[in-house]
Amino acid sequence: MDYLPIFLDLRGRTVLIVGGGAVALRKAGLLAAAGARLRVVAPQILPALAQLVNDGGGELIRAPFAAMHLDSVVIVVSAVGDRGIDLEVQRAAAQLRIPVNVADVPELCSFILPAVVDRSPVIAAFSTGGSAPLLARRLRLRLEAMLPANYGKLASYLGAHRALLRRRIDDVALRLRIWERIIDGAVAERVLAGDENGADRLLEQEIGMIEGPCQGEVYLVGAGPGDPDLLSLRALRLMQKADVVLHDRLVSAPILELVRRDAERVYVGKRRGRHAVAQPDINELLVGYARMGKRVLRLKGGDPFIFGRGGEEIGHLAEAGIPFQVVPGITAASGCAAYAGIPLTHRDHAQSVQFVAGHLHEGSVDLDWRQLVGPRQTLVFYMGLLGLPTICARLIEHGMDPETPVALVQQGTMPQQRLLVSTLRAMPEVLRGTDIHGPTITIVGQVVSLHARLQWFGHDQTKNDKQH
Repeated sequence: MDYLPIFLDLRGRTVLIVGGGAVALRKAGLLAAAGARLRVVAPQILPALAQLVNDGGGELIRAPFAAMHLDSVVIVVSAVGDRGIDLEVQRAAAQLRIPVNVADVPELCSFILPAVVDRSPVIAAFSTGGSAPLLARRLRLRLEAMLPANYGKLASYLGAHRALLRRRIDDVALRLRIWERIIDGAVAERVLAGDENGADRLLEQEIGMIEGPCQGEVYLVGAGPGDPDLLSLRALRLMQKADVVLHDRLVSAPILELVRRDAERVYVGKRRGRHAVAQPDINELLVGYARMGKRVLRLKGGDPFIFGRGGEEIGHLAEAGIPFQVVPGITAASGCAAYAGIPLTHRDHAQSVQFVAGHLHEGSVDLDWRQLVGPRQTLVFYMGLLGLPTICARLIEHGMDPETPVALVQQGTMPQQRLLVSTLRAMPEVLRGTDIHGPTITIVGQVVSLHARLQWFGHDQTKNDKQH
């Protein structure tokens, strides 16, 4: 971390802005919003900037910068855009140990003004350390769109009721749980809608309900194929609420980084039949943690209901009377195909798609091959890397054209994605000459032929792989 984020109380304190143009006006607006008393120094000052300073009871000094202008200031912002003046300001401030920000010159800054989302008293700030201010502003805009304008009102409401909950509920863990229920539930929605009286009634109900023992819950969440940008907002919210997470091998490291930092992590992954934890034991772990009052995140790669055994797990939870939620994820077939430039259906090539489990069982792949070789469809094989030579042979044996295109996608949607394209006839031999390993997905059908024209992600890496 190159910079430590700190929120500074500037109310009634003097801040020096050197410069009188548009950049100085933007900086002045941010500082004035924080309650600072502005002192602006520049030979020429924009009328809008002068009005802002006058409205706040600040000082306008229409003159070149001089060291005496630093008297009694707590921070300095240089927004001149002239290297010589910026350097003069920076040196003068440094001699007096006054923090200084030089607009667009990070190497002269002792602090950086971030992009700010203001929902006072809720404030969020983004910074790229001065390396990419536009990116910080883009992040700010994305958060602006996600946070309702009344979030500040919600924060004030919660602050006003802290003492009430402290008096009514002694147990710290119990009090934390009710706060989370309030923030995530109907009480917060009432406040955001402007109905604080309704929120008060619901708050009383929540306090009454919490007197019994805490009831845990399980969140069955699809993590998608790997790229954390493909997570749903709901998935991310539940990931950051969980007390404990049970995750499998296919959940990528960047996605695990988004789980609440102090959550307990339990690995229950599987690799070619070797289970870290057997499925019945996973089911019991989910129930056991929930009965301890914990919020349990069961995080699965892809979608939990597509070859993820999610149905078995929630069936066990239902039998045990444990409440649960299911959050779908982007399944590997959809994510990997999209990132490889392969549409799974296409008007000219395929009117249907089949998802097929392709893992070996006692050395063979037991499938309804005659049904799979039907025309104008796309086949997507999960867990099929080890059995791929058998799959290719059986499809040809049951009538599929040996020249049908086949794509093998390794670590799809991730920066290290690889795409291997061949045909049913050639793929087994091509595969023997590569270092491809799981996780992979195999796509069979005429739609694969479109990848050369439609690929958009990891194009250079794709071109470096063999194609036959």
